[in-house]
Amino acid sequence: MDENNEIINRVASSSLVTFDLNDYYPHGKRAVIDLKDNLHQGLILKEKDFREFVKNNDWSRYDDHYVAICCSADAIVPVWAYMLVASQLSLHARKFYFGNERELEMFLWRDSLSTINPADYQGAKLVIKGCGKNPVPEFAFVEAVRILQPYAISIMYGEPCSTVPIYKNVKR
Repeated sequence: MDENNEIINRVASSSLVTFDLNDYYPHGKRAVIDLKDNLHQGLILKEKDFREFVKNNDWSRYDDHYVAICCSADAIVPVWAYMLVASQLSLHARKFYFGNERELEMFLWRDSLSTINPADYQGAKLVIKGCGKNPVPEFAFVEAVRILQPYAISIMYGEPCSTVPIYKNVKR
């Protein structure tokens, strides 16, 4: 309260800048193509059978999807097999990546966060928002600090009314 007994919103009048990772959430359907499903006896990939799978698979079901290509089985899969899948996905998927579902998410977040212009946050007192409507992996929070710290005066985590200090540049 001030001297006139009025309630003052100090958060609204502060110089804090809220950085919301939800603004960078990579929206879209995800899918995983696991080549283990094409292994003969769970061990080896037969070229003739795999080429038949690639030829007859309905690749349109991956239209506008983010797709991870992997093999979760402990098997040696020739590089060309992943390349054949990629060649089909390039005609349908929004983006595809070699790796599991978690690695796909990291790839998508890294790609999305690369659009940040860190100079826009030069000298800012940042609060990286802690929660939102979409799931944000820990990786994205770490990546945001990596990108923004060289430009920000300070970085906090949470909400402007309740923050955890992360970084403060005492030289400025």
